[in-house]
Amino acid sequence: MSRRSQGSNFLRRFQTEQNDFLSRIITGDETWVISWDPETKRQSAEWRDFDEPRPEKVRRKQGALKVMHMIFFDMNGVILRWPVPIGTTINAQYYKKVLQDKLRPAIRKKRPGLLESGILFHHDNASVHTARAVTDVLAGYKWELLEHPRYSPDLAPCGFHLFPKMKEHLRGQRFETEEDIIQATKVAIKNLDKCSYVTAFKDWLQRIEKCANNGGCYVE
Repeated sequence: MSRRSQGSNFLRRFQTEQNDFLSRIITGDETWVISWDPETKRQSAEWRDFDEPRPEKVRRKQGALKVMHMIFFDMNGVILRWPVPIGTTINAQYYKKVLQDKLRPAIRKKRPGLLESGILFHHDNASVHTARAVTDVLAGYKWELLEHPRYSPDLAPCGFHLFPKMKEHLRGQRFETEEDIIQATKVAIKNLDKCSYVTAFKDWLQRIEKCANNGGCYVE
């Protein structure tokens, strides 16, 4: 489905169902969290007197240790944060198992009303997500899958909102172990403003509206 078609369909659903539509969406994706991500130029800026020399800047490389995190959230916050054990291959069977053994129980515990009202499930078109084993599980749960246009990270709330904000809290810190990364990621998510999740979905709606009105091109 094209970006423009997906956007038009999404907007029609919203116009008909309003906030009931957005409140039933659960979206998720995977991302690497690394042991050392240097501060941005803005973060590392420091006050100095006018006649002081500029401090020398050393080119910094990212840390080698990293942990893949699978994160799913809705307008009320994160439902599941799952750190993937190092050495694990995320294939269709593993993703299916996380949906079955981790996400569904988390929804039942944290958002029991969603199971009754009907879940609208969203993820991107990665081959792991679109595999038959995964789509069969979603169909069995009667979770309606919201289509996502190909090659559109700018239309995925994890990609344009949650992950950047989460990693902003982590940038500039050094982590020595896998457990350090996992705990820091947990704290970073906990420290995000609760309103941030509502903002993510409102921004998503605005981005899709711009795509629908601009022939599929997102314009800042």
